[in-house]
Amino acid sequence: MSLNAQPAASLFIDGRPVEGEGALLPVHYPYTGEEIASLRQASAAQVAAACRAAARAQPAWAALAPVERARVLSRAAALIRERNEELSRLETLDTGKPIQETLVADWESGAQALEFFAGLGPTVTGQMIPLGRDWAYTRREALGVCAGIGAWNYPSQIACWKAAPALIMGNAMVFKPSEETPLGALKLAGILAEAGLPAGIFSVVQGRAEVGAALVADPHVAKVSLTGSVPTGRRVYAAAAEGMRHVTMELGGKSPLIVFEDAELEDAVGAAILANFYSSGQICSNGTRVFLQDRIRQPFLDRLTERLRQIRIGDPLDPDTQLGPIVSPAQAAQIRQAIAAGQAAGARLVCGGAGEGAFVPPTVFADATDDMAITRDEIFGPVMTTLAFEDEEEAIRRANATGFGLAAGVFTRDLARAHRVVARLEAGTCWINAYNLTPVEMPFGGTKLSGIGRENSAAAIEHYSQLKSVYVGMGAVEAPY
Repeated sequence: MSLNAQPAASLFIDGRPVEGEGALLPVHYPYTGEEIASLRQASAAQVAAACRAAARAQPAWAALAPVERARVLSRAAALIRERNEELSRLETLDTGKPIQETLVADWESGAQALEFFAGLGPTVTGQMIPLGRDWAYTRREALGVCAGIGAWNYPSQIACWKAAPALIMGNAMVFKPSEETPLGALKLAGILAEAGLPAGIFSVVQGRAEVGAALVADPHVAKVSLTGSVPTGRRVYAAAAEGMRHVTMELGGKSPLIVFEDAELEDAVGAAILANFYSSGQICSNGTRVFLQDRIRQPFLDRLTERLRQIRIGDPLDPDTQLGPIVSPAQAAQIRQAIAAGQAAGARLVCGGAGEGAFVPPTVFADATDDMAITRDEIFGPVMTTLAFEDEEEAIRRANATGFGLAAGVFTRDLARAHRVVARLEAGTCWINAYNLTPVEMPFGGTKLSGIGRENSAAAIEHYSQLKSVYVGMGAVEAPY
């Protein structure tokens, strides 16, 4: 079976594929290390050209009736679903994620976002404000050109999550995917064009950090949406502030999953598996600090170990594979360093370990303390740190003792306690008796260092539009002089 995934061209600018003029960007299949495509980075001139094309095309797109924009997004969602098998295979080649995941979780999530915002967009209205004789009203208007910067773990989903609310509100978007996983965004650009999106409204530029920096600083850009790490977020936020650009950021996390002694054991273990090992642990919202109340701690670890022994690791294109490779050798090396640091600090390795080659097995630590690096730092791999606690107050205090605030979960049969605890957790996205479910209907995002703004749901509309107030005078103007 051929693994060639070479696109027609490296970039998509002003409605057509364009070859990049910058440095080479080789794309490797994480499972074998084989080069499956070779792209070229966008030059500074090409980034500027994409932004100019977006600025030129955006006013006419914004002037369309919202239902006309919605039809384009709906057609794109239908095309994605028609081609899901082909697109999912490409996603697996690009990321190394098992095909059983990408078939249901990646492009399908993107299609849901396009479909949801296609339905929501035509319902967005302003407000009429009576003022006696006079009155006022508000309008929701497009921002203009939006810059989207994606991460490597869910490249196609992220592209859709950003494009859908931006486009339905009449904006144009120039999107830069991660250089690690650059292929899906090009497919999305082609699908949107096929669905009827005008040239210039969604462009894709490839490249490393310097391309992102050029995009954020372009004078045509009115808004920046980033999914990435906290260090990258700091740099992008500072650069965007120079032009007073609107910003939304979905950054990293070290999220707590609190399991009380009355939790349904099998459900809690299953959620912890999803919160740590799905996509080989490469998910920003993962609940990697698992707090276990004393009486459930050992039964939880015993059952977790039993279930992890059964996990199938191997070829991501095999439908039976449940855990795939790490995205790159550099990322695998960082994960192994974190595992070694946890062992050196005195945490007990319950299962897993360094692994070999492209694979890191599901790894669980017990007897960890809050000051260990494996407890404090985001690892972004299949590594779970478990910590013991005695009571509710302690669990909340320790769960919040982090600079991150992306997500949190609570497992208990006592729903009053569940809601009480969630109300005090410092996290933007929380689950009760579930974990890592992110339907497009629900806002997603973090607090503290984990981000600004929200993706998905009606809340995203506010981040891709601006409010205009209009005062209407209905009589003569009286002036004191």
